[in-house]
Amino acid sequence: MLYQDFDSFEKLAGQDCFIKKVPDYISCNLNPDFELRRYQNEALGRLVFYNEDFDSKPAQTQLLFHMATGSGKTLIMAGAILYLYQQGYRNFIFFVNSTNIIEKTKDNFLNPLSSKFLFTETISFADKQVRIREVDNFEAVNSEDINILFTTIQGLHSRLNTPRENSVTFEDFENERIVLISDEAHHINTLTRKLHKQKLSAGELFETDTWEGTVNRIYEANSENIMLEFTATAGLDDSAIKSKYADKVIYQYSLKEFREDGYSKEVQVLQADLEPIDRALQAVVLSQYRRKVASKNGLLLKPVVLMKSKTIADSEGFTVEFADKIKALKARDLQGIKRNAKAGVIKKAFDYFHNEGIQLSSLVREIKEDFSENKCLTVNSKNESEEKQLIVNSLEDYNNEYRVIFAVDKLNEGWDVLNLFDIVRLYETRDSKSSKPGKTTISEAQLIGRGARYFPFALQDSHEKYIRKYDEDIENPLRVIEELYYHSLSNPKYISELKTALVQTGIMAPDENINTIELNVKD
Repeated sequence: MLYQDFDSFEKLAGQDCFIKKVPDYISCNLNPDFELRRYQNEALGRLVFYNEDFDSKPAQTQLLFHMATGSGKTLIMAGAILYLYQQGYRNFIFFVNSTNIIEKTKDNFLNPLSSKFLFTETISFADKQVRIREVDNFEAVNSEDINILFTTIQGLHSRLNTPRENSVTFEDFENERIVLISDEAHHINTLTRKLHKQKLSAGELFETDTWEGTVNRIYEANSENIMLEFTATAGLDDSAIKSKYADKVIYQYSLKEFREDGYSKEVQVLQADLEPIDRALQAVVLSQYRRKVASKNGLLLKPVVLMKSKTIADSEGFTVEFADKIKALKARDLQGIKRNAKAGVIKKAFDYFHNEGIQLSSLVREIKEDFSENKCLTVNSKNESEEKQLIVNSLEDYNNEYRVIFAVDKLNEGWDVLNLFDIVRLYETRDSKSSKPGKTTISEAQLIGRGARYFPFALQDSHEKYIRKYDEDIENPLRVIEELYYHSLSNPKYISELKTALVQTGIMAPDENINTIELNVKD
């Protein structure tokens, strides 16, 4: 694999050999609030080395960055755009599988008022100022601007194969050098994977063939076009995918490395023999405890809870049930949760309330205000409004008062939120076979991986903002800000399967207290 060749070169040339290749103008033109982490500089340095110094570079560039969920691939994309602009590229296509990812990416690339805007207020190269513009096609664009066409792969295919006035056409790619940036890139490899696994129906063949074919046709229209792909789940265990990308995967940074380097929250599975509404209320108590601990230490933190249902109908029903529960909440409801909390983080929360002189009646009033109906958001539809998409993209903003998100699977991809600390599983179904994690459990593990992105903070000069600080001080109250809790019904088989999936994805360390022994039985 290409990245293994680069790894070997790095061992010989020194661990900073690629990082040293990153030009200063990249960091100077990125938002100073988003300091490039070491592995992000590594990824950009490999791109620069590949483009300028790699002797085995093919005639045309196509590269895949296989990097963990939550590792900040969008910031790497922004850095790559700045680098390729300086190399003479002006026109870029950003495409992905989901409309909601498009909307939040536009906000990140184009809106200087967004808290997640990726660039400095003024982008400049030497004395030249450069603007980023959204375009519908590449006709009559300003040759000094960074021109970006944002689209879904489905929308791009439709626009190219059913041309309309002022729409992009295949001819645009023949005369202009284009950089294609594919986010969640595994979606354009469906045909490659399926052709080697199973027979396709005519509908599936048409759909996947046209998407993958459309991307390849654009890429090959001009020998100077570049394709940069980004995903956390390339599927390299599939022989066909591995063969396709053997000379294209330039950097591999796994979720396991991401966690071991301290860039993620630690995941805790909290089991309780409680009804869904009581599990949700327990998560609310924990969320409020976390907010108070942060506030006492001078941190502005508004923790968010995700309520995950199995179906849209279930989610809609639970949204109403939750609102009614909060409106009618009494101190005795919290007293019931307190009685059940014999140990663990929930007991710590109630002990903290007691030690700080916080009465349960006072806590009830706070919860009714902080978790009121107007601070809860439902995002179940595949076609949510642009307003909702921008809300879930800005949950970390302190003036964004939403505390609870109700969803099914709308947020399984492309959701970037750092202040998600609790996920409540509101259903009990399992889809495992022979005690191995099923598709649903694996999907849940991937969602947990998204939620495990670290909430950055530094309380001392010695603290690194983006890295866990209390791994060796787990009794520190601030440890709760470095943890994500997954609230589930007590079900030993399911919990075992989930933990297996979490270990497989790399977001949870294997239990070192488990010893495997071999028992021989008579025939």
